[in-house]
Amino acid sequence: MNSLDRMLLRLTDAYIKDPDSNLGKTLALAAEQIDDLRRSVEKTRQWRDIDEAEGETLDNIGYNVQQWRGQADDSVYRILIKSKVARNLSDGSVNTIIGILAITLDTDKKNVTVDPTWDEEPASVYIEVPAERLNEVGLSLNQFGRLCNRMIAAGVKANVLFEGTFQFSSDYDSVNSDDEKGFNELVNSEPGDIGGYFGAYYDPAEDEELPL
Repeated sequence: MNSLDRMLLRLTDAYIKDPDSNLGKTLALAAEQIDDLRRSVEKTRQWRDIDEAEGETLDNIGYNVQQWRGQADDSVYRILIKSKVARNLSDGSVNTIIGILAITLDTDKKNVTVDPTWDEEPASVYIEVPAERLNEVGLSLNQFGRLCNRMIAAGVKANVLFEGTFQFSSDYDSVNSDDEKGFNELVNSEPGDIGGYFGAYYDPAEDEELPL
């Protein structure tokens, strides 16, 4: 029910409760302003949510947690803000890092692997995440790799494997077939959908600067 309907409903029966009457048209002038104000208040409330905010409003949210936008668009900036909030609350443990990465990629924690590799390389960790999620959230491989290196303790290097479905055959002289590997139509997919994607590996390197 809009503001005009509510106003007319509150009139006593001595008045004509018709929106096309002279009284109804007079009340409509005030009702229109009230409805505009209500829409503005509702939009303000929605834009306090990181997932709804855009442009300068999103910049203000980032300022509150000291996360700058740089050249990032809104979708990537939302990820940076969420990651910064999580990092501010992080205790540096493996479980916390897994939680932060799951939030960053908007995926389940079971899809993220973080393993210390002290026996292979001093002060380093191995991180494995699904590569397809990066395309969906809008981060490049190197940007996400650099983000991972900011999440862990200073002086510790994060090597990141972006897991894909593609695998080479284990046989050199025969063709292997698998419903879940390669680029064929995947099990449980919609008819006609072609699944599968490459993976990649990140070893800390230079990339487009983001204010992490």
